[in-house]
Parts: sequence; structure tokens; C-alpha cells
Amino acid sequence: MAAPKKGRRAPASQGHPGRTLLLVLIAMAGLIGGMFSTDALTPRLGIDLAGGTSFTLAAQNQPGKPNAINETNMKTAAGIMERRVNGLGVSEAEVQTQGTDHIIVNIPKGTDAKQAREQVGTTAKLGFRPVLTTTAGTKTPEPKPGPSKGGANGKAKGDKAAGDPAKDQPGTQQKASSSQSPDAKPTTQGRAVTDALKKAPSAKPTPSAPAKPATPAVPPTPGAAIPPALQKQLNALDCSTKQSRATAGEKAANSKPSDPIVACKDDGAQKYALGPVGVEGTDVSDAKAVFDSQQGQGWIVQMDFTSEGGKKFADVTGKLATKAQPQNQFGIVLDGAVVSAPSVSNAINGGNATISGGFTQQTAEDLGNMLSYGSLPLSFKIDDETTVTAALGGEQLHAGLIAGAIGLALVIVYLVAYYRGLALVALASLFVSAILTYTIMTLLGPTIGFALNLPAVCGAIVAIGITADSFIVYFERIRDEIRDGRTLRPAVERGWPRARRTILVSDFVSFLAAAVLFIVTVGKVKGFAFTLGLTTVLDVIVVFYFTKPLMTMLARRKFFADGHPWSGLDPKRLGAKPPLRRRRGAAPTQTKEA
Repeated sequence: MAAPKKGRRAPASQGHPGRTLLLVLIAMAGLIGGMFSTDALTPRLGIDLAGGTSFTLAAQNQPGKPNAINETNMKTAAGIMERRVNGLGVSEAEVQTQGTDHIIVNIPKGTDAKQAREQVGTTAKLGFRPVLTTTAGTKTPEPKPGPSKGGANGKAKGDKAAGDPAKDQPGTQQKASSSQSPDAKPTTQGRAVTDALKKAPSAKPTPSAPAKPATPAVPPTPGAAIPPALQKQLNALDCSTKQSRATAGEKAANSKPSDPIVACKDDGAQKYALGPVGVEGTDVSDAKAVFDSQQGQGWIVQMDFTSEGGKKFADVTGKLATKAQPQNQFGIVLDGAVVSAPSVSNAINGGNATISGGFTQQTAEDLGNMLSYGSLPLSFKIDDETTVTAALGGEQLHAGLIAGAIGLALVIVYLVAYYRGLALVALASLFVSAILTYTIMTLLGPTIGFALNLPAVCGAIVAIGITADSFIVYFERIRDEIRDGRTLRPAVERGWPRARRTILVSDFVSFLAAAVLFIVTVGKVKGFAFTLGLTTVLDVIVVFYFTKPLMTMLARRKFFADGHPWSGLDPKRLGAKPPLRRRRGAAPTQTKEA
């Protein structure tokens, strides 16, 4: 007997198939547990199944700007619209570009369609407003009445931080300094301003002595006259929730440019009292993220203004530079939310400026896109508006499930009639594949926003045939080995390498088709491609780590090993050839040529 070759081990599914099956069961249990832990027990449905409203917006050039419709501007516009609809509390909204000049906005049921239409169809409003005062984004409690000591500015005696709101701001306030922009033209002066409001936890206010009366959390800044009504609005403003920020942003966006407003930082960390608009967003001719390697500032945002905008910006920054913190800052307000609040130390002339202050590449590009959007010569009109009722979506889902059930039933009937006992292996594998597909699609909803639409349901139905085809390929390889006179256990192992190659090639072609379809298509067809690709990958996992180990274990059972007529592996029924045998010691017959 030949010794086994060194360095080679039997596959895990052959040597220890029980361990492989246990691993699959543990993975299934983990996915099911993840569903219950996240309270996501059903897949998130798309607009065509759950109901809702779909808008198709067409981009239009404004007069004198014929080349404004391009990929960059369209992506920036889609990002702004997504922020808008998500600000309505609709986290399931889908906003995506389609082609070169269209944007598709899908909003599920439960959202005011009229309000959503106004949000997506309105051009963004961008403005630069001087900061009057700022504080943490939570609601400020009303001060308790009591005797106050101090001058006319209302500063309480002994409260050192009361007259200097800059000390209440999070982070370190950097001093603005003049610097030449890396990409600025030699004939223009580039001045640097600093984004002082970096994300950092708010500093806790210094507790006052028990004997002293409480002081307001946001006292008036020395030398500034903040109207009491505006101060009251600022105290009442709460920026801690998305809904409250959306409400405050809508109110601020609808205000007149000449009116002071209160507004939230886009992340809710700060809230501001802001003066009238000093520079309009249309005065920004260009804005982009630039990496400053010369002065070591890292990522900065470079702004270029129009000739009229440069004069306005120089006038505004000249006035702000004479004031103390935080009134030397200007708030960049987009759609009623403060996206940045840089500070200045001197007047910025020349029509361009840079914003620095601890940016990453992503945050610098985001701010540059927002600033650019305020001057985009683009407008949008709603080309099409489709409303899908929940009843219609339910009917479509019901019809899709019926179609899937009919297809599955036909597959089961065929497997039982043709493969008999082997059909149990196929059905168990289909069940495992269904559990994995359902749990993964359910968990992908809250994770990446995957929504199960009608084309995705079609992809899942098609996957039933693809998965069943893999089992049939393996079963036929086993039956071919039995027809050649081998017993079941050798047939299971010898038939696997051939079946494995065929299954991998077939699934690779299916996955490649799904990947190409997902990349080149837009809209709901992506749901079909995604589901088809997901189920194809799961088919490989199930066949390799469940079907093959299960067949290895069943080959050791007498019912299948002895070829019971109902096992589907009966040698007589398959027309097996008797095994070739040769008498011991007999010499092979030789013939001589005449």
C-alpha cells in the first residue's frame, strides 16, 4: 500500500464536514441575532413597493452660462438636494444623477410631497453673514431673575467669561494671518482666513459661586448691540436634533437678506446670531480645495470672487477685523445652516481668499463644493412627478412574491421527481441560501441604505434557478461516477472537482454580468443587478460550505450508500456498469499477427 504524499491534506469538508456545517449554522445564527439586535426584521422597501413620490429634475443653464451642466456641478447639486430632503427627517430618500442632465429624487411615503417638491426644486441660497454671537447648540435655559452688578453691558461682577464669548467656544481660536494662496495669480493678493469652528466637544461653563445669581449663557458681546428679540430667539434655538435643525434652517433660508437671523451649525454643535448678508453666494466665482505644501497649512479652501463680490468682501472683512472674538467671524450660510465660520484679522483685498484650519481632504472638498454651488449657473425644473400609493406597492410586492413562490414550487417538483432523495439536499441548501439572502438584505437596509424594490425581487427570483443549477451540476457529476461503476463515497469526492470548476465558471459569468449591469445602469435596475450579484456570491458559499459537506456526510448513510431506489442514486436505475475486475495472477491475453 502506497504511503500518502506529504504536504497534502484532505479538504475540511471531506475530513471534518460536521465542523464546516457548524460554521455555516453559527454564521446564520449571528445574522439572525443581528436582525433582532437592530430591530430590523424586514427588508427596507423601495418606493415602488412601499409607496411614495419620485421626482425627475432636469438641469437648465442660465443665460450667458452655456457650459454649466457638467458632472461636477450635477454631483454637487445632488448632494445639496440630498441634504435638503434628509433635513425633512427622511433618511430613506434616494437622490442620484441620471445621465448628464437629470437628477432622480425618490422619497418614500410619510413625507409631505408638496414640501419635498419645494425643497428639491429651489436653487440653493448661499450668503456670508457677520457673526454677532455664538454658543453651544443646545437650548439655553432662561436666566433666573436676580440683582445684577456691573456696567451697562450687563456683565456680572466677578464673571470673567461673561463678556468674552470666544472663551466659551470649543477648540483653539487661531489667529488669522496674510499668506499667498498656492494657486493664486501673481497679480492678485491672497489673504488667509481661519476656520475657527472645528468639531470639538463644547467646553463646560465655569460654575458660579452659590451666593451669586445665575448669569445668561450667551451674554451680549462688548461693543455690540444685539436686539433683545434676537437674543431671545438664540436662547430658544435647539440644534441638537436633525428635525430642529431642519426647521431652523427653513426659517433662516426664507428670511430676507437684510434681516438678522439665528442659525445652527450644520452638525448641530454650535448656534449663531448672525447679521444681514454682506456678500451673496452669487458673488463667488469659484471655490476649490487645495493642498498647501509651501506654508504647511495642509488642506485649504481657495475662494475667488467676482469684481463686485471682491469689493463687498473687502468691505465686510475690513469691518470684522476691527472687532474681537467672535465678532471678527463671518458665517457661511447655505440653505439656512452655517457650514463654516472663519475669522479674519485684516481686510482681504484682491478678490480671493483662503480658508484654513485643520481640514482633511474630504472636508475641504465638501466646503469647496458648497461654496461653488452658491454661484452655480444651474436651475432645475421638475420634468416628471410620480406618486406610488402604498396599496399599489403592496399589490406589486404581492404579485412578485406569488411569482417567486410559483417558481420555487416548480423547482421543488422537478427536483423531487427526478432526484428523489437527493432533493432533500437541494431543498436544505435552498433554505440556507434563502435565510442568508433575507438576513443580509435586511441588515443592509440600515447599514448602507439598501432598499428592496421590484427589480430586486425579480433578481431574487432569478437567483432560485441559478442556485438550483449548481446543485444539479454536482448531482449529475456524482451520478456519472456511479454509472462508471464506483460506489457513492468515492463518487462524491471524485465528482466534486469537476462540478466545482463548472459551478465557479457559471457563477463568475453571472456575477460579471451583474457587476457590469450595476456599473453602467442607473435607477431601479441597479436593484436587480445588486440582488443578482449578492445571490450569486451566496450560491458559491452555500455549495462549497453546505451542500458539499452535507453530501459527504450522507454518503456514509446506508440509505444513500447502498443505492436505495428512492435515494436517487440507485445504480440499476442509473444503468451503472459492473466494476472491472481481473483475476489475480492472470497474464494479459496477447495476439500474434499472422
